Amino acid sequence: MANLDPAIPDGQPLTPFHDLDHYLSIPRVSGLALSPDGSRLVTTVATLNGKGTEFGTALWELDPAGEKQARRITRSAKGEAGAAFAANGDVYFTSARPDPDSPEEEPVSALWLLPAGGGEARVVLNRPGGVGAVLTARNAEATFVTAEVLAGSVDEEDDAQRRKSRKDKKVTAILHSEYPVRYWDADLGPGQPRIFALEPGKEREPGKPTTVDATVPLVLRNLTPDAGPRLREAETVVSPDGKTIYTSYTRPLAKADSRSVLVAVDVASGNTRVLLDSEGMSYFPGPVSPDGTNLVVLSESDTTPHQAPQVRLHLLDVSQESAAADQLQPLVHDWDRWAKPAAWLPNGSGLLVTADDDGAVPVFRISVPAGAAEVSVTRVTRDAAAYTDVVVSPDGRHAYALRSSYEFPPEPVRIDLLTGEVTRLLAPAERPSLSGTLERIAATAADGSRVPAYLALPDGASAEAPAPMLLWIHGGPLGSWNAWTWRWNPWLLTAKGYAVLLPDPALSTGYGQNYIQRGWGAWGNAPFSDLMAVTDAAAERPDIDAERTAAMGGSFGGYMANWVAGQTDRFKAIVTHAGLWALDQFGPTTDASQYWLKEMTDKMALENSPHLHVEKISTPMLVIHGDKDYRVPIGEGLRLWYELLSKSQLAADQDGRTQHRFLYFPDENHWILQPQHAKVWYGVVESFLARNVLEQDMPLPVELGLQAPSAWSG
Repeated sequence: MANLDPAIPDGQPLTPFHDLDHYLSIPRVSGLALSPDGSRLVTTVATLNGKGTEFGTALWELDPAGEKQARRITRSAKGEAGAAFAANGDVYFTSARPDPDSPEEEPVSALWLLPAGGGEARVVLNRPGGVGAVLTARNAEATFVTAEVLAGSVDEEDDAQRRKSRKDKKVTAILHSEYPVRYWDADLGPGQPRIFALEPGKEREPGKPTTVDATVPLVLRNLTPDAGPRLREAETVVSPDGKTIYTSYTRPLAKADSRSVLVAVDVASGNTRVLLDSEGMSYFPGPVSPDGTNLVVLSESDTTPHQAPQVRLHLLDVSQESAAADQLQPLVHDWDRWAKPAAWLPNGSGLLVTADDDGAVPVFRISVPAGAAEVSVTRVTRDAAAYTDVVVSPDGRHAYALRSSYEFPPEPVRIDLLTGEVTRLLAPAERPSLSGTLERIAATAADGSRVPAYLALPDGASAEAPAPMLLWIHGGPLGSWNAWTWRWNPWLLTAKGYAVLLPDPALSTGYGQNYIQRGWGAWGNAPFSDLMAVTDAAAERPDIDAERTAAMGGSFGGYMANWVAGQTDRFKAIVTHAGLWALDQFGPTTDASQYWLKEMTDKMALENSPHLHVEKISTPMLVIHGDKDYRVPIGEGLRLWYELLSKSQLAADQDGRTQHRFLYFPDENHWILQPQHAKVWYGVVESFLARNVLEQDMPLPVELGLQAPSAWSG
């Protein structure tokens, strides 16, 4: 019998990408922690629950030797995350599952411990405000956590009482005195982040009955009580001996501006010392050298309307009390890549980093020689893959990492640091099978620059059966198409018969500072012309149907989709997700105005704002936005929708009908995270494209509660 789905050629086996339910059920691996002795690897795996409504996480142990099968070591309905090894091999993690010793308490994110010798996990710390990240020292029994406290709380008991009072009285109001007040999808405050040392509390009362496994309760000591709302808890590292914590504080400046300063926190005394604070520069800590003397520092320069940021690595000798900016030692400042520090080699001779590089994210080794010897950079991994979560074995022979590409999702691997050979470890799940092929192509821009792209082709695409093409524009804009993505996955569309073009236009990372600078302050110029150049190059291929194309993008990619809509009518349809529409409106209302407005002057906004070209739009557009999006506020989507219906060439007719559509998520943010909402997202996109690109009717997701496909008929 012939296949009833025209997007699936006869005889072609189905893959997880032909069915959204199957796709959502693929296990998702993230994070990697290595025990101090190098014998154990732990990762986090997210899987779909039985109802298909939530992703649950669990910790899995991997064999670094690659011989034993992966095994699950935690299990609960609430899930577990944030694994960190203590120096003795115990595993700390966070979970909101109920404490079996206190079942009456309302579960919050608590700190749990899984003993190195085996046995059940147990709660070691539970507090009403919950626990954030866990930090441990590599060579000492020192554990730290990040957690939020209400401003003015004198101790943990006071904080708990004040939280309970707010909750009982149903008070959610927050009074601010500094900027910002929101971040991505979170309202900042009233809790303020702090770093705590985890320490033994009082011994149990003499004569009180106990069991042989009874332990001394742990308590928290606040190391940063005066940090206010300024602590950047995500950028925090611990020295190997556990005596010093390095972190970034956000320093408020005039006119709602700010910069990040680097501080050192002495664990014994709690004293905080500012190490680096320079006008026009932000500093963030990287790993500390094995001997504790050198701290890797990442600096990022402030932008201007005409100058893109510059990201660089340095070394700072933290063994000296007088450490300051003029003592920073440059690390490979002549290397034209933005490096992300990962880990030191155990003997202190070098540093492993990752960096976007021409459609990949390889692992590199930066030598750190003693004396005046020259620093060098060597590429360790040779494949076109993206590496994250890099950790190094105690003997320095191997590194472990998560590796992904557009051909497979993140998977744990072992890297031979002498040869660069990469070996897949036995993982919790196999690679999902794909339908289609991936190619690397490039075009030449008007100024002679190479514009690279990935092209995912469906099986069967040929000169006799050319495939319709989707131009997918990445967000950022300082980013690159170089790693697997669950949210914008091209294989779901190749399974429907489309070719998917993933270009890196001007502003993309991995091609040098000049490539970023080409589009700085002129988003509608080089980035747009680059996208059109590489689209032209792909459309000239005999296996591409140049008459059936669409453009899509999210975040900055959504901005570009909006800009494209007002500049050309070459596409049959345009999908814009969380896209910037009116730059003069976006700049002051996004969660990080102090960053964007340094580039987005009045002149820049006037010259590059898509909303000023709405009257030229003649292409059907699918607008997608989440109400809880603080990076690109919902006002962008609402204004775009109104102006499409009132001003575009496809405006609503006398009966209110239009070819445009607005997919609105009241409880999603910049990302569509709930599994069934992701299914709706892909389903609506596929149906919209089928209608406008293929001139076919494809049913809308039944979860929308509509009669499909009549919803497209206006």
